[in-house]
Amino acid sequence: MSFYKSLDQLAELAVKVGANVQKGQTVVLRSNTESRVLARKIVEKAYEQGAKKVIVDWSDEQVSRQAYLNMDDETLQEVPEYSVNRAKYYVDNNACFINITSPMPGLFKDVDSNKVQLASRAAQQKMGFLREYTMGNQGQWTIVGAANKVWEIGKVFPEMRQKDAINALWKAIFDATRIDPEKDIQKVWNEHNSNLRKYSTLLNKYNFKTLHFKNSLGTDLTIGLVEDHIWVAGGETAANGVYFNPNLPTEEAFTMPHKFMTEGKVVATKPLHYNGKLIEDFWLRFEKGKVVEFDAAKEKEALASIINFDENASYIGEIALISHDSPISNSNVLFYNTLFDENASCHIALGRAYPMNIKGGIGAPIEDLEKKGYNNSLTHVDFMFGSSDLEIVGITQDGKEVQVFKKGNFVITE
Repeated sequence: MSFYKSLDQLAELAVKVGANVQKGQTVVLRSNTESRVLARKIVEKAYEQGAKKVIVDWSDEQVSRQAYLNMDDETLQEVPEYSVNRAKYYVDNNACFINITSPMPGLFKDVDSNKVQLASRAAQQKMGFLREYTMGNQGQWTIVGAANKVWEIGKVFPEMRQKDAINALWKAIFDATRIDPEKDIQKVWNEHNSNLRKYSTLLNKYNFKTLHFKNSLGTDLTIGLVEDHIWVAGGETAANGVYFNPNLPTEEAFTMPHKFMTEGKVVATKPLHYNGKLIEDFWLRFEKGKVVEFDAAKEKEALASIINFDENASYIGEIALISHDSPISNSNVLFYNTLFDENASCHIALGRAYPMNIKGGIGAPIEDLEKKGYNNSLTHVDFMFGSSDLEIVGITQDGKEVQVFKKGNFVITE
């Protein structure tokens, strides 16, 4: 398979299927400098699709690292008005967003997690309207991955020479996103979305009140779901009526938990890369929806910075189900990147919920959603806890028990 043909199709996937760019629409592309080759391809494809304007917001993790190491706390929390106005311009012009993720695990290992948290929280507080726009599906948005040497070195394929390893990482990304230059990528993803919707349709039919998760690693967790919750799988429809795929790849069916109805312990099964740090071998214990105890073998401070991001970051906003016997899981590749690893495993998100996961949620006042159990936070961080022996039992509204997962996989039927 030609690398450049595959890269070209990945860019096409991001534009036509991910964001589903409409003719005359403004496109905002967020990319770090490591991903410039894919970024340039996406810009080209977006204009071919009829984009009115493509704006590229560049970032550089090496530059950001220097900022965190050298700026004082007050300076880090400054959010220039031009940055706020830029974000308002995007929203006012009904832009769609394409985000390229290309992590650099361990780059921030010598950076104080509190400094990263201060800067991130300040930006979210000033530009919360932008998060409302994207997480509320007011417009289309998508995330796609790109390989880089730092991501690969000593992580994904540590036994390979660097050149071979970077090629293997690209191949793993292409495989995970179903890239095949010999096929029509839109048709491939239409079929994939259709297959995923079978699970969400079935889960919605059962209308569970709670889900109980248990495995041999120590997970013993009960999650209550909000009334009128909606399971979503595959693509979604934005408020402007455009169908899009937020995550490339995606294998999940997910919904909204009730903010105060999570009880028990959950043990993570994959490392979590967060703000340049790799959190490993961690667990959390919940009471009345809130994290009351936690630990991690590595980067416990970074885990604490997630939980303490704001007053609601210690509650969950998403529960997602994925069979252990799935393409990304079966590849046996640990990506050290949430976009890919979350699609190989059942996962939970600390923080903000998605309005789309409750009936009438899109466009509804946040205050009204909170009354129904919606968790409103400035952050949303997924972590993985699925395993080959995970059992899930759903309890229906009338108290009936239904086996949803057995030995890590969906077994639920009509």
